[in-house]
Amino acid sequence: MAGYDLKRLRVLIVDDNKYMRKILRTVLEAMAITDIACVDNAIDAIEIVRERKPDLVIADWMMEPIDGIALTRALRNEQSSPDPFVPIFLITGHADKDLVLTARDAGVHEVLSKPVSIGGIYKRIVKLVEHPRPFIRTPDYFGPEPRRKGSEAA
Repeated sequence: MAGYDLKRLRVLIVDDNKYMRKILRTVLEAMAITDIACVDNAIDAIEIVRERKPDLVIADWMMEPIDGIALTRALRNEQSSPDPFVPIFLITGHADKDLVLTARDAGVHEVLSKPVSIGGIYKRIVKLVEHPRPFIRTPDYFGPEPRRKGSEAA
């Protein structure tokens, strides 16, 4: 891929579907990313974030017993969170407006619709690098500054 050299990026994939983990790993490897950890549940994901300090978490929305939104909230808000600032991309097959707003309100950086593509993930990584969003804390929210009306959705 032309553009940024992403080979030193550390990524954690969290998905309870082994085929989706393989697809995401293949997409990331096509961008020369090789430091990729994969887990099938949110509980293990928190431990991997603690141990490996990934630069990016890519998580599926619909997982059992803890979904991607609950994982995001745990990483953003739990006192014991190993990294409340880690960028989080949420993958979903149902990216309607209400779901995107729910993800944004939980502290997700980007929502990606299935099927994912190399270009789609790369574009979101570039946006993360070139246009970082400051983190804010309010009484009921901690995460990247939500985009306002008139801006792109999360």
